[in-house]
Amino acid sequence: MKIRSRIVVRGLVQGVNFRRYTQVNAERLHVNGWVRNLPDGSVEGCFEGEAADVGALIAWCRSGPSWGRVDEVIVEKEEYLGEFDGFEIKR
Repeated sequence: MKIRSRIVVRGLVQGVNFRRYTQVNAERLHVNGWVRNLPDGSVEGCFEGEAADVGALIAWCRSGPSWGRVDEVIVEKEEYLGEFDGFEIKR
């Protein structure tokens, strides 16, 4: 079953390659969507794919890269739209 989730990750998640490693893991898991920095220092992402793959990517986001620190992950389920062809870092 394909799903879509939007997440916000709070903590020390900017300046630690969080977006790049999210992209690497998304591509490994065949998850489509995007990730971007927010002005408040958090990171936002939108992920689409098989439920298990999206779940695995969200699980990775709960820890992030070892030199970062994740304090909170907010996950919202959304309607699957299938609108992405890959995974990108938005700037």
